[in-house]
Amino acid sequence: MNIYLESFKTFFKIGIFTLGGGYAMIPLIEEEVVNRHKWVSKEEMLDLIAIAQSCPGVFAINISIFIGYKLNKERGAIMTALGTALPSFLIILLIAMFFHQFEDNKVVAAMFRGIRPAVVALIAVPTFNLAKQAKLNKWTLWIPIVSALLIWLFGISPIWIIIAAGLGGYLYGRIAL
Repeated sequence: MNIYLESFKTFFKIGIFTLGGGYAMIPLIEEEVVNRHKWVSKEEMLDLIAIAQSCPGVFAINISIFIGYKLNKERGAIMTALGTALPSFLIILLIAMFFHQFEDNKVVAAMFRGIRPAVVALIAVPTFNLAKQAKLNKWTLWIPIVSALLIWLFGISPIWIIIAAGLGGYLYGRIAL
């Protein structure tokens, strides 16, 4: 099958079946891109996730663009980005057209209350997988914990955390290596 069509279909499927945003997509992206199609390795996937998080914009679109570009430069990036964005666009369009008919429906509200905990799990699983792949140990485990606490308790922008971690990694590399 044509790589453009295959990558579009893959990311369209990921876009359709993912609730909870870009981070909830990580397990599906990893399954399709790393395990099934073998377009990138696990190590490359970890790097792509780090880069996509560091770039401005929507995480899911960023990571799909990076993978598409790796597959087939600009055209590949366009196909994967469209595949990722189109399902959400269509779903939001449908919801906007019919939301006023369902906004007070108790069944719909109950469904959303049931989906929320599942979305938390969808975000937690890739977080633990990333921690394993990042090879955290007793000397580095404090970094994500302190970073999360700084963001959560003190409201420090994640941008400052990323900059500080990048500078810390650079300095550590210069001093220790």
